[in-house]
Amino acid sequence: METKTEAVNTTVRVGPIRMANPIMTASGTFGSGREYAQFFDLGALGAVVAKTVTLHPRPGNPPPRVCETQGGMLNSIGLQNEGIEHFLREEMPFLRTLPVPVLASIAGHALDEYVRLAERLAGTGLAGIELNLSCPNVEGGRLFCGDPDRAYQLVEKVRRSTTLPLVAKLGPESASIMEDVARACEAAGADALSLVNTFPAMSLDVRRRRSRLGTMTGGLSGPAIKPIAIRMVWEISRIVKIPIIGMGGIMTAEDALEFILAGATAIAVGTASFANPLAIPEIIEGIKSFLNEEGIQSLDELRGRLNI
Repeated sequence: METKTEAVNTTVRVGPIRMANPIMTASGTFGSGREYAQFFDLGALGAVVAKTVTLHPRPGNPPPRVCETQGGMLNSIGLQNEGIEHFLREEMPFLRTLPVPVLASIAGHALDEYVRLAERLAGTGLAGIELNLSCPNVEGGRLFCGDPDRAYQLVEKVRRSTTLPLVAKLGPESASIMEDVARACEAAGADALSLVNTFPAMSLDVRRRRSRLGTMTGGLSGPAIKPIAIRMVWEISRIVKIPIIGMGGIMTAEDALEFILAGATAIAVGTASFANPLAIPEIIEGIKSFLNEEGIQSLDELRGRLNI
């Protein structure tokens, strides 16, 4: 006999991308999924966003690259990766086996690099492309996200070079800048926005008189940034019509539901998977349980429905 839980509809659409549930992986936290496949069925995911890839191999930043903080973690990986040709040759064959939508995440120092990456990804079976406009751990990492005109130019150029859905990943800029950048990305043809990326932050070793990272600063993620990230999702959801993928400190199903209530269509989970490899399937099941308990048949009944 069919249970009430089975009748709950968790499907969402991020632009043209249909997902069985709203939970996807945050780029840079899940690799291509091979390691996590030993812990749970990757088919349970709403979507996979692979680690950001660049046109040419990048060695990344000097170690140490990660340190724990109160309520989160700092990372300064520096977009280490083997480049697009390695990604296509070594990672895409595995990613194509996954029974869920897969998005590649791309980054570059110049507009043309994004365009060339998007062109190389055509015809590979991807469901979409994430444009990483906001990595704080590389030189010039906020070049596009902090400038509405440059963000528009980038998205518009990539839009003309590919038919794949585009997700623009934004960083934690000031409220006025982020609103302008969000509007610019939407006007340029982005199918969705993803926010927010990690916050530039520091952690210092007072005895050694130096940073706990190999670089002076890194990107702060984890529960410490969740209240700020939710506020940003809420603000941006009121000024754009395209879907928003919310992220930032999501550790539990209730965290994810807060983002949906604030206006997010989908949720990206990152740091939680480092602490608990089963965090994502637990969050998915927790959302289903909540909807069942509340008598909610679809996430549309919850999204953006704040009592104000």
